[in-house]
Amino acid sequence: MKPVNIGLLGLGTVGGGTVKVLKRNADEITRRAGREIHISVVAARDLNRTRICDTAGIRLTTDPYEVVTDPEVDIVVELIGGLDPAKDLVMRALDAGKHVITANKMLIALHGNEIFAKASEKGLMVAFEAAVAGGVPIIKALREGLSGNKVEWLAGIINGTCNFILTEMREKGRDFVDVLKEAQALGYAESDPTFDVEGIDAAHKLTILASIAFGIPLQFDKVWTEGISGVTALDVAYAEALGYRIKLLGIARRVEKGIELRVHPTLIPERRLIANVNGVMNAVLVKGDAVGPTLYYGAGAGAEPTASSVVADIVDVVRTLTSDPENRVPHLAFQPDAISDIPILPIEDIETAYYLRLSAEDKPGVLADVTRILANHNISIEAVIQKEPPNGESHLPVIMLTQKVQERKLNNAIREIEALSAINGPVKRIRLETLG
Repeated sequence: MKPVNIGLLGLGTVGGGTVKVLKRNADEITRRAGREIHISVVAARDLNRTRICDTAGIRLTTDPYEVVTDPEVDIVVELIGGLDPAKDLVMRALDAGKHVITANKMLIALHGNEIFAKASEKGLMVAFEAAVAGGVPIIKALREGLSGNKVEWLAGIINGTCNFILTEMREKGRDFVDVLKEAQALGYAESDPTFDVEGIDAAHKLTILASIAFGIPLQFDKVWTEGISGVTALDVAYAEALGYRIKLLGIARRVEKGIELRVHPTLIPERRLIANVNGVMNAVLVKGDAVGPTLYYGAGAGAEPTASSVVADIVDVVRTLTSDPENRVPHLAFQPDAISDIPILPIEDIETAYYLRLSAEDKPGVLADVTRILANHNISIEAVIQKEPPNGESHLPVIMLTQKVQERKLNNAIREIEALSAINGPVKRIRLETLG
């Protein structure tokens, strides 16, 4: 059979890695795919820039639309990121009858429903393994490996920048701002780090994972999103003293009333494997009713780890080029007419345990007042740490761990606690998950 021609959009870190892996492992990839795979054309913004890959034998262009309209291209690989012009390029590629592979989590999270509908209409595939957790094959695991399970919940460390920052804060006692500057210097964080540190990137990825896990539409706008910029070195140290680690988690859980979708800093027991995922690494923990908990761990970014997922998608598409569209694995794991509009719960309705930190006046009866308010709202306390006030200070830090409680109840209790004259400033809270 004739080679399958790839049109590549973007020759940056992931694009260059994809070219390197396809060229270096060409023989092995051909044996797996059953056909030779050839990159015929690549669109890049700057053709004179030094690359990490050898582009000999590849036609280069600065016009991405030249790639998606090329009649010789069988598969378009979109690696430019963002929404504009990525969305238009993907839709035009589908209109031109070409299969699409993308690493663009924002595009899939925000416009995946529309893109998959177009692909199904045209009998084409859209593959996106590299959009979540880089080189970790979590999409394939959820869509195929766990297809015999009813997924109960999943929790993932799916942003390497935040994990690096929190790891440095824990291991070296450093402040958030200090570590963020280092992350930017190392290239782990952008000059504007909002997308990462405020949880938006993780929320895009969680949107995709939840849709595949539960067979629901992609609903990024319903993900509760909270970043790590408010986590202090004190919180990290107190969590450690209580036997916990703080991680930014994306959590999706099926409960009786619907689906929880939330991204936020989370205390995890230090004995859990996922609590020991450090640096820029990613990990996703999935609980299936048949298999139990399974953990998927690896590099969440980087040229060749992400390229590994891109090339795996290319091989998958090539393998199914001759199969009927009805016999292919559905984009979101469930057949399109079986996608369920299960309600997504508001954050106030979720139940979890909490870490609370407050600054209380150093006088008798204050702690009793706080515990009375919590008891009035049926909130049980699991543990308490009360520290001596710093020299010259009249307020002392009090740290509490609660048992599971509905967030709405906790919010009401916190408002009453903050109204006490002996409490200085807002009550800090971080959600806690045992992941057992």
